[in-house]
Amino acid sequence: MTAVSVRGASRVFPGDRGSSVHALADVGLEVADGEFVSLIGPSGCGKSTLLRLIADLDVPSSGTIEVFGEPAAAARRSHAYGVAFQQAGLLPWRTVRANVALPLELHGAPKGERAARVDDLLRLVGLTDFADRFPDQLSGGMQQRVAIARALAERPRLLLMDEPFGALDEMTRERMQTELARIRAETGAAVVFVTHSIPEAVFLSDRIAVMSPRPGRIVEVVPVALGVREEGVREARDFFAAVTAVRGALHGEGTSAGLGMDLR
Repeated sequence: MTAVSVRGASRVFPGDRGSSVHALADVGLEVADGEFVSLIGPSGCGKSTLLRLIADLDVPSSGTIEVFGEPAAAARRSHAYGVAFQQAGLLPWRTVRANVALPLELHGAPKGERAARVDDLLRLVGLTDFADRFPDQLSGGMQQRVAIARALAERPRLLLMDEPFGALDEMTRERMQTELARIRAETGAAVVFVTHSIPEAVFLSDRIAVMSPRPGRIVEVVPVALGVREEGVREARDFFAAVTAVRGALHGEGTSAGLGMDLR
């Protein structure tokens, strides 16, 4: 089954005095159920705009977007996906447990069901011992784990993530990448992930959609076959080859052809 289908999507923002900003132009993308796809490209190319269109936080000027076979707006209403942004967005007056439980509370889940689900999620993200702490008592990486747990609260089949590790230091960022790879493997959720980091995209992804400068288009899709994502993957020859391929696609250098990789 296709998790996300984007067909001919464009987004034009009106500007001052009749001018306009063409953020996206004729974007096409499909993400399979359970697949991890990263969006990468230069700043301002429309990566986050595309993610917002999939999440029904904005609407395309033209084209269509479907999530699990239904319009993005219907998928939002049926809670088909969870969303995580660069800032964790936790409520400071609520504990870790209460922050994770928030979506379940808002949608009327019974108290006992909420408690059991939150316990499962805290085990999944390794924060059981911090359930009664408040956000300001957590590190940045821990806060992002809480945000991911909250995004998973209603068992979505799709995660939409906009640079969730962008504000973290490099060591914490790598640990969080490994955690996300594990969580994704355990949940089976599809993921659409926005990043500026080529190594991050390569480590996490099954495929990487490389976007052009504005107006953003997908110019190449780079497949990444690295097996189980563990720490040692970052030192593998295939990892560096994939990094080179993505970098070449970003700079329009045709690196992929030289590596003999199929980028269709």
